[in-house]
Amino acid sequence: MPPIRLGLIREGKVPVDRRVPLTPKKCVEVQHTWPHVKVVVQSSDIRSYDDQEYRDLGIEVQADVSDCDILMGVKEVPVAQLIPHKTYLFFSHTVKKQPANRELLRQVLQKDITLIDYEMLTNAEAERIVAFGRWAGIVGAYNGLLTYGRKHGLYQLKPAYQCTDLGDMQEEYFKVKRLPPIKIAVTGSGRVAKGALEVLDCMGIRRVSVYDYLYHDFAEPVYTQLRSSDYNARLDGRVWDTPDFHRNPQEYKSTFDKFLPVTDLLIACAYWHPTAPRLFSEDDTRRPDFRINTIADVTCDVDGSIPVTKRSTSIPDPAFDYNPTTGELEAAYSRPGNITVMAVDNLPCELPRNASRDFGRQLIDNVFPHLFGPDPDKVVERATIAAHGQLAPRFEYLHDYVGEDVLTGVH
Repeated sequence: MPPIRLGLIREGKVPVDRRVPLTPKKCVEVQHTWPHVKVVVQSSDIRSYDDQEYRDLGIEVQADVSDCDILMGVKEVPVAQLIPHKTYLFFSHTVKKQPANRELLRQVLQKDITLIDYEMLTNAEAERIVAFGRWAGIVGAYNGLLTYGRKHGLYQLKPAYQCTDLGDMQEEYFKVKRLPPIKIAVTGSGRVAKGALEVLDCMGIRRVSVYDYLYHDFAEPVYTQLRSSDYNARLDGRVWDTPDFHRNPQEYKSTFDKFLPVTDLLIACAYWHPTAPRLFSEDDTRRPDFRINTIADVTCDVDGSIPVTKRSTSIPDPAFDYNPTTGELEAAYSRPGNITVMAVDNLPCELPRNASRDFGRQLIDNVFPHLFGPDPDKVVERATIAAHGQLAPRFEYLHDYVGEDVLTGVH
């Protein structure tokens, strides 16, 4: 097969992201598995794996990667850093017509770049094959317990981003043994929720059934996992239908109100569609029996499933308070009657080394066989948003997003 130079680009988006698609050891594995592929790393002073760690394993590090055929990053590449006529892999956040990235896709087309989006890489069952979701759940649940502990003066967990790695973070788990017998609800059943459950289980918090959670009291902290059917119902009263809920979420209503009087900490990990019902309303927060006082909105949909998530937060400043009486946002932990919300929108960045190792494993197992060899299942083709200055047929709905001037070659 013809030789391929695979370049790992320096992350350019601000705020900085310290993750990388391939760790040093994964680079070695790629070159061993596909001898026609040479990995080149663009020098970076922000990456969680420093340049010397790559050099120590014989991986070439250089300032300029314009001689590479395929370029891989994590977050959106700044427009000024795009190199014409290359193939790129990164999370472009353009397929939902995100306004902030319109110019990015326009420049991809104008510069004759082939764009393969990680989010669009799926198997034959339309399931995503690379994602950081598990790490969002792991860090999100940890941050939820950190926030609850700070709010109530129970303990002080070291922030995840200050931990060396997951093992270092797990050393903090013993502190949550100071939790009173609270009830924790985790929504969702995908990668994100599974990551959150890993943390709660590792902390030794007992899992209980939805029924027991609703109707029984406990002498210890407990949690339950809520699937869509546990807190939604059809408007017409017919029997629950999960595939139909995903197709027609607007035909359902929230029944989460039954959890409001019994939940102390909510960890929201469920995917939410804009036409789906919200879990509760701002008016609900003023109910006398509204018990939730801390929310870890891991999905971080601003004005989405959690109506008090009015904005996202940053890793160094992860929480704010929502005042149910006024509906206004206040500084975190400022008033006992407030609801404290953790809404960091880039949670995997807090454990960049672990998240990078996991992501590289997924790439090697699920993507590179199709990228560096035959692709009869069209895994790469399905994820290719643009090529040869044109949108791929699957993404032609983005025509109005990028503008006809780009697509017709009139610049």
